[in-house]
Parts: sequence; C-alpha cells; structure tokens
Amino acid sequence: MTEKKQKKGKETSPEEAVDGEEKIHVEKDIMEEVPTEEQAPAVAQPEEKVIGWKPKTTLGKKVQTGQITDIRQILHEGQKIMEAPIVDILLPNLETDLLLIGQSKGKFGGGQRRVFRQTQKKTMEGNNPSFAAYAIVGNKKGIIGLGYGKSKETVPAREKALRNAKLQIFEIRRGGGSWESISDEPHSIPFAVHGKCGSVEITLLPAPKGKGLVCEKEVAKILRLAGIKDIWSRTKGQTGSKMNLVKATEMALRQLMTFKLPAERRIELEAINEAAYHGS
Repeated sequence: MTEKKQKKGKETSPEEAVDGEEKIHVEKDIMEEVPTEEQAPAVAQPEEKVIGWKPKTTLGKKVQTGQITDIRQILHEGQKIMEAPIVDILLPNLETDLLLIGQSKGKFGGGQRRVFRQTQKKTMEGNNPSFAAYAIVGNKKGIIGLGYGKSKETVPAREKALRNAKLQIFEIRRGGGSWESISDEPHSIPFAVHGKCGSVEITLLPAPKGKGLVCEKEVAKILRLAGIKDIWSRTKGQTGSKMNLVKATEMALRQLMTFKLPAERRIELEAINEAAYHGS
C-alpha cells in the first residue's frame, strides 16, 4: 500500500523546485517595485502625450514641423482645430477643470453637486445609465475652451469633455474694468456682454480692481481660467439648470471679440492684451 501511495504522489525534481523558488522571487520583486503614494509617478506632461502623435490634418502637420508656434495665429485666421494635440503643443501650461453640472440623489432633491450628470433610459432589458461631463480649459491669459462629453462610463465622458474643450478653444478680449480703475492691467472685461440659453440669461459687467468675481460659482471657474479677476454679473431665469447657465456664459464671452469698437479703443485694447499675454 505504501508503494502505491508513493506512485500516486507526484515526484518533484530538483529543477522544478528551483523553478518554483525563482517564481517566488520574481513575484516578490514585482511586489516590491510597486510605487507607494509618496513615490507615485508624476503626471505626464503635454509634451509626453504627443510623442507618438501622427497628424492627419494640414494644420496639425504645420504645428508639428514648427511653421505655426502661436495658438492665436490659428484663432485669428478662423481655422478649425480638429486635433487636440495641437493645443497641447502650443499651450503647454493649459489648466483644466470640471464643472459641477450633476447632482447626487438626496432627500427631497437636496443632493450634493457632482461632476457627472447621470441619466438613464428605460428599456425592456432594464435601465441603461449614461454619464455626462462639462470641462473647461484655459491659460489664464485670455484663452478659454468649454467642452461637453457623454458616455456610458465616467472616465470616457470626462476624456471626451476635455478633448472637445480643446477643440472648441477661443480667445476673449480683456480690459481695465471701469473708469474708477487707472490700471492698464486687463483684470476684467472692457464692456458689458449678454448671453442667453433657454430661460437663463446672464449679463457680465466690468468691475474695478479688487472687487473679485461677483457671480455664480461655476461661472467663476470659467472666468478664472479665462484670466478675469474682477467682474459683476446679473442673471435671470432658471439658473439651477447649470448646463444652460454655462452655455449662456460661453455665449457672452464670445461676444467680447465679435463686438465692434472704435478704431482707437480697439487698438488700445489689443496692445494691453498683447502685453499681458507675453508677460508673466
């Protein structure tokens, strides 16, 4: 009986034992190489993201070869940006943020504001949820972009929103803010602008230096990334609908460049914005 049991048992050769030890050591080495919270890798810079980028448009090829080095040249010529790496190359110091357009479930509708707006579709198989996000990008020197993204999961929705924000980037005109301010620093807007989406209406008014952003929190995020430090605002309608409020704000900011000004005033504002853009 003892011989039969020994035959049934699996015999291990010395080579297999060594292999098993090597596997254990390899697994230990892998576990030791996992970075801790203190040694976590740094976030990839825009230059690292576009290393393997192969442009498909004529505009992208010009940017990659160095024929275009300023994003404002593209915006002034009215060319359409169809590749997000173009913005990553020309604006390496671009800052991003997400707007709180959603709301978590709470008692009596009083849930906390959140980044993702969740909706769901009723089907015969069950509920199909989807998530939406609204992103903003800006360099705090008069260039801003807003983008909307939607997907069945949160991460793809956020990435779509950031990509669309870079593709829809535009420039705004800043000014001294008020006759009360004697500073030439463009810390506010040069004149009042108005925007409307649905029932929501917003009017942005120039304010003197030191006043701050007197507006709704999500609107303040947009203005801060655009480089505006002082402003007054007036709103009407159902401002609880954050999507309409954001779109109305974007419409108002776009009017800063389309509004016609006297030649002397326009040249003066262009000189101030040019000095602020190339300054610190």
